[in-house]
Amino acid sequence: MSTQVGTGTGAGSAAMPDPALDPPAPLDSDIAQVPGPAAQVAYTELADGLRRGIYPEGSRLPGERDLAARLGVSRTTLRQALGRLAAEGQLTRASQRGWFVARRVVGEPPSILQSFSEMARARGLEPSSHILAQEVRPATFEEAERLRITPSSRVLEVRRVRGMDAVPVCLDTTVLVAARAEALVDADLEDRSLYDALAELCGVVVARSSYAVQAAAADHEAAHLLDIDEGSPVLVGQEITYDAEEVPVLTSRTTYRGDAYRFQADLYRPLS
Repeated sequence: MSTQVGTGTGAGSAAMPDPALDPPAPLDSDIAQVPGPAAQVAYTELADGLRRGIYPEGSRLPGERDLAARLGVSRTTLRQALGRLAAEGQLTRASQRGWFVARRVVGEPPSILQSFSEMARARGLEPSSHILAQEVRPATFEEAERLRITPSSRVLEVRRVRGMDAVPVCLDTTVLVAARAEALVDADLEDRSLYDALAELCGVVVARSSYAVQAAAADHEAAHLLDIDEGSPVLVGQEITYDAEEVPVLTSRTTYRGDAYRFQADLYRPLS
């Protein structure tokens, strides 16, 4: 599995048309070539602003008229610079809504199991984990079946909002067999990798994951916690992880922002 993440305003603030915004004109086929020196200067200044975070990821750029005035170029010249940045994947454009800073794509290599924290740090991003709930309760029938325990056995439920560079990416509910995770019941798991905590405090190492993903619409809670509109596309991952002895360690349900998650897998056709 893999993720993509960006910063800036949430989908709710970016989704409404702005009557004062100049809608971008259609791009000509050669608009990304930036042939003139003025367009090159505009491109350089915009690219520098993106690099320094003046225009945060996911945010909308000022209207073309204002942006052209700031850069001291014509709108035609500005569109050449914007077109080049779009061709490079740094910007995206939406009809009637303007230009937006693209979100960085973050993904783990296919068929390699990484924790959320490992994925973030491997790409120079800072993972975060805000604990919403951390409690021991009886297992449901479905959880008991997934974890191969008897119904009503004690489990530890940990609900978290996970983020990268302070941007909410997913809402995660993880259920662990309490007998194997006693040290986590009262542990401080804020901004901590659960895989690392399991290994360090419980001596339990995750070796394999069985994972399924499906599309859904964000409910009220997910929309609020992930800073998106209710009903926005989300991807929901269901997971069971196992140790090296193929004993289930945990089961989880993770709701990812639709613009912040990409699933990858290696698929092989059997040789006859």
